[in-house]
Amino acid sequence: MTEGAAASRSLGANASRGALVTMGGQGVRLAIQLAAIVVLARLLTPADYGLIAMVTAIIGIGEIFRDFGLSSAAIQAKSVSRQQKDNLFWLNTGIGLVLTGLACALSGVVASIYGDERLQMLTIVLSATFLLNGISTQFRADLTRKLLFVRLALVDSVAQAVGFVAGVAFALLGFGYWALAAQQLAISLIALVMLLVLTGWFPGWMHRRTPMREFLGFGANLLGSQLLGYAAANVDSVVIGSRFGATALGFYNRAFQLMMLPLTQLNAPSTRVALPVLSRLQDQRERFNAFISFGQSILLMAVSFTFAFLGAQASSVVELALGRQWLEVVPLFQVLLVAGFFQASSYAVYWVMLSKGLARANLHYALATRPAMIVLIILGANWGVGGVAVAYTASIVLIWPVGLLWIARVSDAPAKAMFLNGVRMLLVFGFGAGVSWASTLALPADAIVLRLVVGLSSLLGWVVLIALIWPRFRVDLVTLAQARRHFGRRAASADPAASADPAASADPAAPTEPDASAGPAASADPVTSATRADADASEPVAAREPS
Repeated sequence: MTEGAAASRSLGANASRGALVTMGGQGVRLAIQLAAIVVLARLLTPADYGLIAMVTAIIGIGEIFRDFGLSSAAIQAKSVSRQQKDNLFWLNTGIGLVLTGLACALSGVVASIYGDERLQMLTIVLSATFLLNGISTQFRADLTRKLLFVRLALVDSVAQAVGFVAGVAFALLGFGYWALAAQQLAISLIALVMLLVLTGWFPGWMHRRTPMREFLGFGANLLGSQLLGYAAANVDSVVIGSRFGATALGFYNRAFQLMMLPLTQLNAPSTRVALPVLSRLQDQRERFNAFISFGQSILLMAVSFTFAFLGAQASSVVELALGRQWLEVVPLFQVLLVAGFFQASSYAVYWVMLSKGLARANLHYALATRPAMIVLIILGANWGVGGVAVAYTASIVLIWPVGLLWIARVSDAPAKAMFLNGVRMLLVFGFGAGVSWASTLALPADAIVLRLVVGLSSLLGWVVLIALIWPRFRVDLVTLAQARRHFGRRAASADPAASADPAASADPAAPTEPDASAGPAASADPVTSATRADADASEPVAAREPS
C-alpha cells in the first residue's frame, strides 16, 4: 500500500472517529446547557436576559476583531511553523488586550444607546472576555488543527459546568443579571487555564522575520465577511432593545437561545471535524465532494428531526424548559426554527469557503447578502418583535440558495447535490412536523410529558414510513447509521490493498488522542455563546445568547 493511501485511510478513520466521538461529547455539554436554561430561567427575569443581550449585541463585535480570522487561517493552512504559531498567539493576545481597553472606554456610549446606566459597568466587566479569549484563540486552533478532539471536549465541558455553577450561585444570592455575566467570565477563565495545560506548547516571543502575509491576508478577508455577518445577525437585538425595551428583548432572546441550543450542539462538532479534514482534501475533488455531501446530510438529518419535533411541540417544550411565565416566546420560537433549518443548510457553504481558502470570495458573498438582510430586519421591526423574527427568518431563507450559487461559481464543490440534500430534508421533516403536531391535538394541554412522547413517536413513525417508500431517503438513513464504514470504504477505494494493510492506521499528519472517547464541543467563548459573533472562527456565526 502506498504512503498516500495509508494517509488517506487514516484521515478517513480519524474524521469518522472524530465526528462520532464528538457528537457523544456534545451530549455532556448539551445536558449542562439544558440544566442552565431550565434553572436560570426560573431564577431570573426576561429583563435580566435582555440587559445581557443588549451589551453583547454591541460589544460582541469586538470578538470578531479579537479573532481577526486568524484561528481559521491557522486551521486552513497546509502547514504552520512553530514561529508562525508564536506570532499568531501574540497577535490575538494583543488585539484582545486593546479591545478590552477600548470597550471600557466606550462603556458609557453603550449605556447611552439604550438609555440604561446599568449597562456601563456590565460592559466593563464583560470586556475582560476579550483578553481571556484572545489568549485562548491559538491554543484552541492548534488542538482543532491536530484533530485532538478529546481535549477540546474536556475543556468545553468542564468550562460549561463551572460556568453553570457560578451562574446559579450568583442568581441564588440575588445578583440578577450579574449571574449571567459571572457565568460567561467563569467559562472563559476555566477554558483558558485548561487549554494552557492540555495544548502541549507554550508560545515564545514574536519572530519578526517569519512570513505572516498569507495568514494576515486570509484573516483580513475573513474579518470583513464576519463583520458583515455579525451586523446582520445582531441588528435584531439592537432594534428590539432600543425600540421595545429589555423585557421584549428578553423574550426574543430566550426564543433564539432555545432554537440555537440544539443547532450549536450539532453544528459545532460537525464544523470542528469538517474544516481541518476538508482543508486536507481541498486538492482531491472527488473525496472533498463526497465528504462535504456526506457531512451536510448527517447534519441536516439531525437538525431537521430535532427542529420538526420542537416546532410541532413548541408549547410543551417551552413550558417544560422555561416555565409557564415564558409561553410568550412560543410563536417566536416556531418562526426562528425555520431560520435555524436554513442556517444549518448554509453551514456547508461556509465549510467550502474556508477549507478551500476562498476568504475573498466569502467577503464578496457577504457584501452581496448581509446589507440586504440588515435592511429587511429593520423594516420588520415596524410590525413589532414578531415582525423582526419573521424578517430574520425570511432573510436566512433567501440567503441559502444565493450561497449555493456563489460556491458553484467560485469552486468545484457539489452545489447541486447540497441543494437537493436540503430540499429532501425540508420536505420529509416539514410534513413530519405537521404529523407530530396533529397527533397531539386531542390531548390535554397540561399533559406535557404525554404530548411530548406521542409527538416524538408519531414523528419517528413518519420517518420510518418515508424511508420505506422513498429509496433516496432510505439511503440517507443507512449512510447515517454506517458513518464509520462509509469513511472506511471511501478511504479504501484509493488503494485496493489499503483494507488489508494494518499499517494504514498511522497518519503522521493527523495526530490523534490516545483515548478518543470524546470530542469537541462548541466554543466555550462566553461572548461567542452570548453573541452571534464568529469568535471561534472554526464555526459559523454562533448563538449570541447566554446559556
